[in-house]
Amino acid sequence: MTPTAAAPAGFRDYLELTKPRLSMLSVLTTVVGYFAARPESNPAKFTLLLVGTSLAAGGVAALNQWLESETDARMQRTADRPIPAGKVATGSAFVLGSLMCVAALFLLFAKVDRLAAMFTLATIVSYLGWYTPAKRWSAWSTEIGAIAGAFPPLIGWAAGDGTVSPLGWILFGVLFFWQIPHFMAVAWTYRRDYSAVNFPMLPVRDEAGGKVAAWSLINTVALLVVSLLPVYLGLATKAYGLAAAVCGAWFLWRAVVFLNREGRDLAARKLFFASIIYLPLVLGALVADRLLVP
Repeated sequence: MTPTAAAPAGFRDYLELTKPRLSMLSVLTTVVGYFAARPESNPAKFTLLLVGTSLAAGGVAALNQWLESETDARMQRTADRPIPAGKVATGSAFVLGSLMCVAALFLLFAKVDRLAAMFTLATIVSYLGWYTPAKRWSAWSTEIGAIAGAFPPLIGWAAGDGTVSPLGWILFGVLFFWQIPHFMAVAWTYRRDYSAVNFPMLPVRDEAGGKVAAWSLINTVALLVVSLLPVYLGLATKAYGLAAAVCGAWFLWRAVVFLNREGRDLAARKLFFASIIYLPLVLGALVADRLLVP
């Protein structure tokens, strides 16, 4: 099946092309990095950071769909996306995505912070030039994607501080390890779709799901350890540590339940929802700790 002929697109079609919910996650984690750096008050700079990262996230999403329009058309969960559904022409998606990425880099480099712009460029290149093609040939595509998805806090930290401290890199680690169980849960749920386009990711190769669950658990343990490092290093208080420990223990329990072969499909969905709840709670606790505690 190939993408159908494009029909005239409306604003909502182009908005959908930017994957607003996924893009919002990138923007929010950038904001977390910015405020965790304890920046001096600069509303104009913060606003430009929001605009720049929103443009970058939306542009990457549009270019990703342009690159994957053929496989998107062959998967049930993505067949109704703007390009395969014939709502947006492939050329229009390419132009929109490219202009958004270029505008984002120019704005961040000229008006926000050069290091933040470099991390944004690293995000764009690693996601489109490494992760997207790796989904077709690499068994490690999820981990490659997690690297690209962990850059936004560094963008925010660089914008707020002009450099990146150890806590900024810890945030990178939190985002990296969080993405593995999060995506393993998603990929297990939609493994038949990914199998239909021959993506060699772990949930496709491991039909029983035991390795998928074990890898999710290993990375959830790593996530718990990394999330507690700020307390160990004296970069956050015990109050944050308690919040991270409680949320991490709950997330870890959902990963343990995922190990059970019986009811694994339901456990995957519960692990996914746990991941969605876990991240804002822990990151919010860290930002509050950094801003409210002298």
